[in-house]
Amino acid sequence: MVSRWRGDRHGASTMGCIFSLLILVAGLYYGINIGKVYWRYYQLMDEMRIDARLAPSITDDVIRHRLNAKVTEIFGSDFDIPFKITRAGSQSRSIVIQAEYRDSVSLPLVQRGFDLKPRVEERL
Repeated sequence: MVSRWRGDRHGASTMGCIFSLLILVAGLYYGINIGKVYWRYYQLMDEMRIDARLAPSITDDVIRHRLNAKVTEIFGSDFDIPFKITRAGSQSRSIVIQAEYRDSVSLPLVQRGFDLKPRVEERL
């Protein structure tokens, strides 16, 4: 025999469940927006790696132009990142591409800046 449950909860949710869902949604919202900073960082690092691998056949000016085009694509035309490109001597032929920039996130209750220093080194 099936008996009816005689509680005072008639399909209503508890405050704990609503609070947990609120925390989950807030965590996802903040996590996605902060994750975009690191996504842009990894896109820039990927372009730096590609250009470092192509370095034996292209000049530093071409590398700098390609990197600046990628910065414009990722961050927009108002963002500028100065790149330092160094080619090592004849013994340890290598190239180092590095940069330093600040990216920020402006969210409700939080304004956070990230100091990022991408660096790539590749043997030629």
